[in-house]
Amino acid sequence: MQNRPKPSFNRGRNPNFRKEQQQEHRTNKMIRVPEVRLVGENIEVGVYKTEDALRMAEEQGLDLVEISPNAAPPVCRIIDYNKFLYEKKKKEKEMKANAHKSEVKEIRFTPNTDDHDFDFKAKHAEKFLKDGNKVKTYVQFKGRAIMFKERGELILLKFAERLAEVGGLEGMPTMEGKRMIAIFAPKTAKKKADKQPKEAKEPKEPRVAESKQEGNAQ
Repeated sequence: MQNRPKPSFNRGRNPNFRKEQQQEHRTNKMIRVPEVRLVGENIEVGVYKTEDALRMAEEQGLDLVEISPNAAPPVCRIIDYNKFLYEKKKKEKEMKANAHKSEVKEIRFTPNTDDHDFDFKAKHAEKFLKDGNKVKTYVQFKGRAIMFKERGELILLKFAERLAEVGGLEGMPTMEGKRMIAIFAPKTAKKKADKQPKEAKEPKEPRVAESKQEGNAQ
């Protein structure tokens, strides 16, 4: 009995398929459209046959990179693709490092919080708000202390007055179970915006008017 050859399931499969799936952009031989639009430095911007664009990239020792595949024709650049990816990742890493992640900081009171503890927690809240974080403040009621809801509300409103310059209440204190909660948002961006109109109101025009009047008087 003759051994029949096993069917090949890879017949007709593009050997670059896996590489194309992994790459963010199509490059060089992966670009199979008849023509592309070239942009960038050291070239004459325009529409070229893909084979001519590939030849130009090879002559410069660079890559033909498809940067806008949905355009008609697709837009390409002749660049060093590895260097392009390195600089792109480096920039993304720097942006991620510089991005401030806003957090919600919690501060806890009881209905019997004294002035010293109040001031101590207020200083912490001021720092959190100046750093751009929100502050979730709550008064915890235990047992019969739930009868003193008004005292808890007074503490939170007093706290709001103390933080007025750096943070504002997102809403009036509300009860959630055995907690009375108030959330404060930072005011930093608003304060900077308020300063700009004041600086723009410097009276420069009256000086010009005065000099004209002096010239007319002579």
